[in-house]
Amino acid sequence: MSFKSNHRNEYQCSIEVNHTGKYCVRVRAMYARKGWVLPVYFLASTFDRAMTKLEESLQFLQQKEERLWFWGVEHSDDPQFSGELVQEAGLSLDRRVEFPRRSANVALSPEKRVPAVLLAPVRRGLAGSIDNGRVSVAGN
Repeated sequence: MSFKSNHRNEYQCSIEVNHTGKYCVRVRAMYARKGWVLPVYFLASTFDRAMTKLEESLQFLQQKEERLWFWGVEHSDDPQFSGELVQEAGLSLDRRVEFPRRSANVALSPEKRVPAVLLAPVRRGLAGSIDNGRVSVAGN
């Protein structure tokens, strides 16, 4: 995956409704400074809870970049650490290869807080993917 030269972290976000009716939110964090990608996901019972959790997750991914990167490079030393680290924020590693085409993106300078104003277009975009009937079954 190529990274833009503006040295901003990019977060690609998607939402799907799984077979049990829960919202599966996937985030692909692309860290510019180190040039690596961390895919994670979480489940939520309502759309509003999914958006609240998305904001919390983006804050976590931004603030813990160095720690996450260290795990990303040295993960073979302790394969359980990865799951434990992202579980601090209620996330799970997303081992699926393909990412949904319909997604919303956020780009931020490394280690900066995620301003709420940037999340409004993401929320609208993700709501549109649900409303338009373009919902797929997560986990397939």
